[in-house]
This record gives sequence, structure tokens and C-alpha cells, in this order.
Amino acid sequence: MGRAAAAVVHRLTERRETLATVESLTGGLLAATIVEIAGASVVYRGGLVVYATELKEWLAGVPGQLLAERGPVDAEVAVALAEGGRRRCGADWGLATTGVAGPEPQDGKPVGLVFVAVAGPDGTQVRELDLDGGRDQIRGATVTEALRLLTEHAQLAEGAEAAVGSRFQNGHAAR
Repeated sequence: MGRAAAAVVHRLTERRETLATVESLTGGLLAATIVEIAGASVVYRGGLVVYATELKEWLAGVPGQLLAERGPVDAEVAVALAEGGRRRCGADWGLATTGVAGPEPQDGKPVGLVFVAVAGPDGTQVRELDLDGGRDQIRGATVTEALRLLTEHAQLAEGAEAAVGSRFQNGHAAR
């Protein structure tokens, strides 16, 4: 987890961008992992721990109807959490986790079903995970996978910016 967090902090520091987190099943572990990295204060704006379903709506701005229709463990809810955290914390990037860490299924969703989502300047992405292990293993793997998703999304954004930049030279389209 620490290596993935260090990569995120380093990359966002280089890009002069900020990050916010919104966590459900990880209960603050994602934020704690990020702030363990020296220099995290340059990029980390803060986060929300919205363990209770109603707090996902009240604090993170997830539409109540979406929660009522889909439940808290859902891809669209993960996206709404990431977008809400980004907006509420005034960050360039929002990173969210929601899922079932166990030991029992929740609302018909199996233990190990997790969604991580990232919202950034160029859009959002969500990833469904099917994780094995106990609560600690599922929560730890969720943090690592969320950080990986952010790293991948930021790299794609860099690639798109570089491609656009290479097509233009001195304000004119390159031929």
C-alpha cells in the first residue's frame, strides 16, 4: 500500500494537482495510507468517511434516489462518491471506495465485492473488484487497487495532454 501511495503523492506533486478521498468500507485506511507519505500535505486536501449509507448522500452528495435504487455497493455509487469528494473538497482528483469487507454479505452483495472510482479533470473511471480474504485483506487490497486506479488514470491523462501538445507547435497544428 505504501509504495502505491508514494507513487500517487509523487505524481500529483509533479503535476501540481490535489486529491480528496471518500471512503466507505476502508473507513479512513485510504486517507491514512496517503498521509503516511512525506510531502502528502502538498497534494492531499482531505476526505470523507461515509460508512453509513445516509452519509453518502448527506456528506458526499450521492443522489438519494441512486442509493435507494442501487444500494451503497454499486459502480454508479462509487463514481458519485468520487465526484462528490472531488467537488466538496475542491480537489483536482477524487478517489472513492465502496464494497463489502465482511464477514457477512450486505444487502445481497457478496463479501469481497468492491468498487473503486476515480474522478479527475478528464472524467471518471470505476473498477469492480472481486477480492478474497478476511476484512483486513479486503480493505488493504481495496486501498492498493484504488491507488493503482488513480495512477493509471493520471498516466492516461498525461498521455492525452502530451498527444495534444505534440500536435501544436507555436500555436499552429503540426503537419
